[in-house]
Amino acid sequence: MGGLTFIGAVIMFTAAMISSAESSITTFSKAFKPLYGEANIVSYEDEGSVEIAMDETTSSGFHSKQMYTQGYFETSLKLPDSYTAGVVVTFYSSNNQKYPYRHDEIDFEFLGGGKWSLQTNFYGEGHVERGREERYDLWFDPSEDFHRYAILWGPERITYYVDRVPIRHVNKAPSIREEFPSKEMRLYATIWNGSDWATGGGKYKMDMSYGPFIAKYSGFVMNGCPFNETAQDCRDYGMGLTRVERLKMNGFRRRWMTYSYCYDKKRYPLALPDCVFNRNELRHLHKLHPKTFGSN
Repeated sequence: MGGLTFIGAVIMFTAAMISSAESSITTFSKAFKPLYGEANIVSYEDEGSVEIAMDETTSSGFHSKQMYTQGYFETSLKLPDSYTAGVVVTFYSSNNQKYPYRHDEIDFEFLGGGKWSLQTNFYGEGHVERGREERYDLWFDPSEDFHRYAILWGPERITYYVDRVPIRHVNKAPSIREEFPSKEMRLYATIWNGSDWATGGGKYKMDMSYGPFIAKYSGFVMNGCPFNETAQDCRDYGMGLTRVERLKMNGFRRRWMTYSYCYDKKRYPLALPDCVFNRNELRHLHKLHPKTFGSN
């Protein structure tokens, strides 16, 4: 199944959600503010888009002005081109500043190298030692043009979308308990040097002679429930996937997934209790790395 065949002419997406997303695009200046490296953050297109850069002096990042209790959060992102080993670009939610020792997080992390790879992860209550990472190749070069990346976070689910194709769906199983993100979070975007881990444990280092490295963000959708200590009413973002969405997701994962914590026998000889196994995924991963992904 080729990339173009997989995507098709029209991406099927929950009609209400896509309509809401298209009508909810906001500007950088309205929704965000600099986190660090302010000199390397440049907004353009009437504050609708922003560039963040990493150069010899500093990396950079920004975060949302508001905290949210759940919601649908989307951006269009164009990654740096050229040689990008060690470069990490992110779009994620977190509350590490408010809860430094028990923070929650839902991640998109883009890892530079010979080609860009995408990593997703989530955890709650500071349980970083129980990583639930997955990594994927993409059916396009994310440095050539803008593509949409979105997180749908509800009380009972997390879904990650790429160009409105669901690529990962997590239900809050009883076995996850406090490790499922549940506290209010901000949205973040950063670019930084991850040479120590982003390329196979630091095999390749970032080369600043190819810099500065610039990530471009646009089309921000912040369709969420703003955190308020007294607020009770909020739209429920806990719906599941449609049948078509699930078919699209399964097709993506069978072809493009390159790592999943659930199948990593070296890291977790006894799989985490929330893992749901798929024979097609295991077969695909075993072909890629038979020593890591043994039979279940």
